[in-house]
Amino acid sequence: MRVLVAMSGGVDSSVAAALLKEAGHDVVGATLKLWGGASDSGCCSVSDVDDARRVAHSLDIDHHIFNYTSEFEAAVVKPFVEDHAAGLTPNPCIECNRAIKFDLLFERAERLGFDAVATGHHALVESWNGQPTLTRSVDPLKDQSYVLGYIQGPILRRLMLPIGGMNKEEVRVHAERLNLRTWNKPDSQDVCFIEASRGREEFLGQRIELTSAEVFDRVTQEVVGRVPAAQLVTLGQRRGIAPGFDGERRFVASVDLVNRRVEVDRIEAIMVSAIALRPDSLTFAYDEVPNGTRVIVQWSAHGRPVSATLETSDAPRLILDESARPVSAGQSVVFYDAETGRHVLGAAQVGR
Repeated sequence: MRVLVAMSGGVDSSVAAALLKEAGHDVVGATLKLWGGASDSGCCSVSDVDDARRVAHSLDIDHHIFNYTSEFEAAVVKPFVEDHAAGLTPNPCIECNRAIKFDLLFERAERLGFDAVATGHHALVESWNGQPTLTRSVDPLKDQSYVLGYIQGPILRRLMLPIGGMNKEEVRVHAERLNLRTWNKPDSQDVCFIEASRGREEFLGQRIELTSAEVFDRVTQEVVGRVPAAQLVTLGQRRGIAPGFDGERRFVASVDLVNRRVEVDRIEAIMVSAIALRPDSLTFAYDEVPNGTRVIVQWSAHGRPVSATLETSDAPRLILDESARPVSAGQSVVFYDAETGRHVLGAAQVGR
């Protein structure tokens, strides 16, 4: 089988390429040039591209660089900025996967005659109910099925995830055995287009006006503090929020950008039992699941899974079995099969 491997310059994609070659596939590596600006973190630096190229050379496979900087700016960076300006909480890594890696890259692979595309994500594609289905990896600490939750059937049929059945230590051991230069390279943790040395506030501040806001106690309606950038505040947030006059911790209950007002309250007062979903964002791997389907849901990459009922009516929402902190509009929620807790059914964005 002729396989195009997306090589980010990290150990995971390096081992993915190695495993596929060892299995006898005709493997070609491709590194995506996505961000044209400064980068000192993530997976878009010059050193990452060089690492990918050298690993490909050591594996004796061809390596190409595909330039998607303008598409990345339009599909990932611009919406990231606009969402913050509108008071939403976007996940740029999910959007990059959806719009670039599992859209444009697959289209290009098909045009070039590849049978499949592989990545180094920690997840699996398993046959389930007669269909190839995205599934959690065997390593719960590294599982990346959440950030791949929007992938649909046509892509799943051509997707290979070679390291999903390995834990991280096994991946590194395999890379060291092959003497791959990336074997002990640290994992990428940050958004690739935001320099770690500067941070999100400085990046956004160069593109939109960030406004300060007064912080009010929701019960007493007294001013208890101020935040420098209301666009960076999310529901349920505790970091940067001062305790109340009673000394108890306070959490963000609401954010009003127009009136530059943030309200806070005790944790028990802001818990929610339902999460509204944007109707136009509902995405399923295959057919839409029936209204009232029981699911396991997750709304962050390594968040605790929660049991819920998915309502897919005109006003879709999740009815949670147990109360949880509020989830900010714009965040993604991924649905897993309730019985297995492993197989991804689909995903959606949180509505207002």
